[in-house]
Amino acid sequence: MKQGILSYNSSSEFILVEETTSPLLINQMRMNEAERQIPEILFITSFPPRECGIATYSQDLINALTNQFQKTFTCSICALESDTEQHQYNQTPKYVLNTDNRNSFIKAAFFINKEVSIKIVVIQHEFGFFTKKEEDFKRFLAAITKPIIVSFHTVLPNPGDELKTNVQAISVSASSIIVMTENAASILLSDYNIPEYKIRVIPHGTHLVSPLDRKAAKIKNQLAERMVLSTFGLLGRSKNIECTLEALPAVVNTHPGILFLILGKTHPSLIQQEGESYRNMLEKKVIELNLTKNVRFINEYLQLPTLLEYLQLSDIYIFNSKDPNQAVSGTFSYAVSSGCPIISTPIPHAKEVLNSNNGIIIDFDSADQLSAAILSLLENENLRAELSSNSIHKMASTVWQNSAIAHALLFEEHASNSFELKFSSPPINLDHIRKMTTDFGMIQFAKLSIPDIQSGYTLDDNARALIAICQHYEIFGNQNDLTLIETYLTFIRYCLQPRGHFLNYADQERNFTSQNTTENLDDSTGRAIWALGYVASLTNKLPLKFSQEAEDILKSVIPTVDKIHSTRAMAFILKGLYYQNKKENFYLIRILADRMIQMYRHERSNDWCWFENYLTYGNSLLSEAILCAYIRTNNPVYKEVARESFDFLLSKIFVNGKIKVVSNMGWHLKDSPPEKTDGGEQPIDVAYTVMALELFYNTFKVEEYKHKASVAFNWFLGENHLKQIVYNPCTGGCYDGVEIFNVNLNQGAESTVSYLMARLVIERMESCKSLSDAYLNTPPSSRLISHREMETILVGTFQ
Repeated sequence: MKQGILSYNSSSEFILVEETTSPLLINQMRMNEAERQIPEILFITSFPPRECGIATYSQDLINALTNQFQKTFTCSICALESDTEQHQYNQTPKYVLNTDNRNSFIKAAFFINKEVSIKIVVIQHEFGFFTKKEEDFKRFLAAITKPIIVSFHTVLPNPGDELKTNVQAISVSASSIIVMTENAASILLSDYNIPEYKIRVIPHGTHLVSPLDRKAAKIKNQLAERMVLSTFGLLGRSKNIECTLEALPAVVNTHPGILFLILGKTHPSLIQQEGESYRNMLEKKVIELNLTKNVRFINEYLQLPTLLEYLQLSDIYIFNSKDPNQAVSGTFSYAVSSGCPIISTPIPHAKEVLNSNNGIIIDFDSADQLSAAILSLLENENLRAELSSNSIHKMASTVWQNSAIAHALLFEEHASNSFELKFSSPPINLDHIRKMTTDFGMIQFAKLSIPDIQSGYTLDDNARALIAICQHYEIFGNQNDLTLIETYLTFIRYCLQPRGHFLNYADQERNFTSQNTTENLDDSTGRAIWALGYVASLTNKLPLKFSQEAEDILKSVIPTVDKIHSTRAMAFILKGLYYQNKKENFYLIRILADRMIQMYRHERSNDWCWFENYLTYGNSLLSEAILCAYIRTNNPVYKEVARESFDFLLSKIFVNGKIKVVSNMGWHLKDSPPEKTDGGEQPIDVAYTVMALELFYNTFKVEEYKHKASVAFNWFLGENHLKQIVYNPCTGGCYDGVEIFNVNLNQGAESTVSYLMARLVIERMESCKSLSDAYLNTPPSSRLISHREMETILVGTFQ
């Protein structure tokens, strides 16, 4: 009888995979089999096209979870309906639960318990959903045998006995309870006696937005030359828009051109109760106050892109709720995260988010205070800009991607080892790189995602960008890349000096700056040689003029590099010579590698296997460079030192299965314990590690190297000490670092290019996997190559 493993074929039948199949392909089959058993998270919630805040919230959260964790679990929907509220869904729910029907609760519980794939049940709770069948809802919770997570969208203080009993009963059935503010958490603790271990605070999610040209957006929406105030959401009496209208005449007296936008339809439940009486009252009040030229109603349920555009073009956002117990507001969150200067009444959510640096809080139902606050902002453009910037930084941690991470970690905690989180790689996006690049080169820094032309240009950034875009062109063959490649290569030529060395810094006027005379530029020279060597290696892939230009510049530089002794500069040069792969330059590889080996032997001890007596920045580069020297010279000493030093480094920067690169807030010194500090982690260090792991895997075929490359890349996607994304999929930019308490939101050249380099490593890995999948899904009788030949192709693709 044949021995092997079982797997599914394309008809979902079991087939036997023979033991003669290569280990690499058997491992791939096991991975494919695991993917078929992907677990499921069931959300019980209202859902679009139902028009309510919780439906929108759930859709946004599920989209974020799907985008980031589709390799880990799927998200399905049990849509909440009633006898009077039923819908046709674009995204078909797995179940529909009619909250007016007792049998619907019973059937839903039965199917949830029966469905093996469902591992977690998440309930988006609002008391209005279940008022008619509160007891049936509690029995439904008690009947479910899967872990339940309940998100409370309303937490009322000072509850009566009945409300307190209901919340406590829900808590008993729930494995965890999510609330969106610290205030709500403290109320659950003090007023409802809910155990602290069950409560998790996950702020209301917000959307990443690309910077908007406010002037152009105003022109597009027929708002040119007007100062715009806005509020949005489903209209209802709790929004107290009439109070805002009463505040406007005092503002119009000195600012007659202002326009107040009231964005949104009337709430469907209010329509059922009283029709459009509230909107009609507001429209009548506009006329009475002589505000017809200063108020505009946008009576629509706005789609997200339109809504975000309105928010970004607003000069001031007004949140004038009169409900002091409103725990959280999605409309408020979206406005703050869009960078709107905010004026708000003191609901708990606003008191947690706003302070003197990012908004103004006024008393409830105070038209006079609102008038004064509006005037203070209209008359101070610098203050509006400051509040806007501070708001964006304040809300950065609440973006939907970070909300998804927090939810996914909670799911993992309660899933009884049903799954381990696997991040999904975002699509590659070069928008920010193109935005940062002028016809001269790549700009050095950005303020948020706006290129800061005053920061000028550096050889360092343009050299790295040249390598990254060449790699992108290798994979995708995008002809638009060639323009960028030419720009960066031309910049390197511009920095070349007559004696064969480079300058690094140029200002916005393209003049070299005094920084070039005060800093050691050896590392910059090394980076340029790395880039030029890479371009020279692509003779058969790039237009010939590029590789010829690179070789021409290298001829001017190479005679000077043997005088360089800077450790990282030598490492960059070794990488450049490795890629150039010209035998007449192999002597230089030996000279530079031997210097590094001598440094290594000088510092090495039983517990310190490194080239220097400290670990600082760009550490992976050193081991990778020695491995490059081994590949070109076949010197076994280089091989031994490369492997030993790299494994030593990995032992220091991979902690509990996660990467934590050496912080610039505390280098790791020899004979001293490492400083245990968070923050100061830079994208470039993570990227260098990912790139080195790729080369070490290609050379030694150790699976752990490939696994660590994926783990390290996840740092960008949220696997860092803050559990926040470092890459912005909306702009295509990468944030400049992970600090102690926050992510540095500026998206400069170094960080953005570093992310792209690391992302392209993952792309090569995933392309390799896709090739193996295609092979495995081909019937054996139709395969044109053997298992061994396929392995050779896979390894070649990965290299």
